Amino acid sequence: MEEFLPNTNLTTFHKVLSMESINPKIKKLEYATTVTILTAEKLEKDMREGKKLLFNKITKATLGDCHAMGQKPITFVRQLLAACSCPTLIGINIFPSDVNKRAQEILSKINNSIGCYSVPAGVPLVKQHIAEFIQKRDGYYCNPAHLFVTNGASAAIKLILEFFSQENEKVGIMVPVPQYLLYAATVIEFGMKQVFYYLNEESYWTLEVSELRNSLLEARKTCSVKCLCVINPGNPTGQVLSYNKIKEILEFAIEEGLFIIADEVYQENIYDGNTFHSFKKVLMDMGPVAEGFQLASLHSCSKGFFGECGLRAGYVEFVGVSDGVLAEITKMQFTHLGANLSGQIVLDCLVHPPQKGDPSFEVFLKEKTDILSSLNKRANLVYSALNMIDGITCSKIQGALYAFPKITIPQKAIDEAKLLGLTPDSFYCLKLIEETGICAYEGSIFYQKEDTFHFR
Repeated sequence: MEEFLPNTNLTTFHKVLSMESINPKIKKLEYATTVTILTAEKLEKDMREGKKLLFNKITKATLGDCHAMGQKPITFVRQLLAACSCPTLIGINIFPSDVNKRAQEILSKINNSIGCYSVPAGVPLVKQHIAEFIQKRDGYYCNPAHLFVTNGASAAIKLILEFFSQENEKVGIMVPVPQYLLYAATVIEFGMKQVFYYLNEESYWTLEVSELRNSLLEARKTCSVKCLCVINPGNPTGQVLSYNKIKEILEFAIEEGLFIIADEVYQENIYDGNTFHSFKKVLMDMGPVAEGFQLASLHSCSKGFFGECGLRAGYVEFVGVSDGVLAEITKMQFTHLGANLSGQIVLDCLVHPPQKGDPSFEVFLKEKTDILSSLNKRANLVYSALNMIDGITCSKIQGALYAFPKITIPQKAIDEAKLLGLTPDSFYCLKLIEETGICAYEGSIFYQKEDTFHFR
């Protein structure tokens, strides 16, 4: 048999994967690998090597990563995870009895190991508990068949938006400005058009229906607008929508035939007498006028008082969607082989926590109360402190985990930023980390009104 040998005369190879050949949509993506993040990594390396800096630690105030900022895990959550990960711990009774009982119940539903694949749409027991949580929260029935558990709410966002992408039609997705970065990135990735609507900074970053209408009318000149994304409480802006405001938004969406994505992952982070109202509850309260309207609502165990960002678990509930579409969503979940089981266990704790009378209840309640109280105090402290600094104004932080202050940047600094190829707020954040060790995201990566500068 003839032997085939490599051609040693070849001196160059065709690069199949190169900057010229990759999907052009990917190159348009903008995400949060910014100059401040790269500088933080360099400064951390300098500190490890013993170089003397103006500070002794890097404070990464860029992401809503609570545990990275020092928040302690909820005891019940970690005990249950430990028991499910190592079932032999159940038999030696080192955990409270309700932890052992819950672990045994969960293990019995997942082939006795968290190393197994999950049911694609989510473990039925977890979905049932999510449905009960939503029903208790809103006062309306939730069908577990309309629920899908995902690897974080981010995966749910991508799952939903992918269903709006069309080959022969330019689809528009309405997204807020400022916005959570994933929306813009996903809309671009799927070849759709971002339809910006601007939040009103002068009125606590509220959402004005008049702005929605103007944005929609303009966008319909160039694309077919299908979907309206609303983040409540707001990221990065920290506003909380009132009941009546949500009703106005729903009335607008019903009138204009838009699907709503209600991003509600910060629903536990509500401060100073504000109240969270879910889009589903307000929709159901509207009665027959809203019959058949479609929306998807999201929640996650990454925020709130759990802060379990790394364990990646969230859910989406679809309202008004047909059985046929639900079957297609299930098919998509099959391609991902379902959400990870560790995250689903944490999610189960979020929606089905210890109850009064359970051995773990008192500790759980104290930890929850302490964390939420601390976040409330810090929100007020940050708001007050920022507004005491010349050149900075900050709206009241009503919810979520962020402040999004506006900064006045002198023309000399703007000119220097331009010479460095940076936006002015990137330049500000660069100087902030170099001189204080505080790492913040520049407002430009969240989008913002022209000639305004912010940081999160």
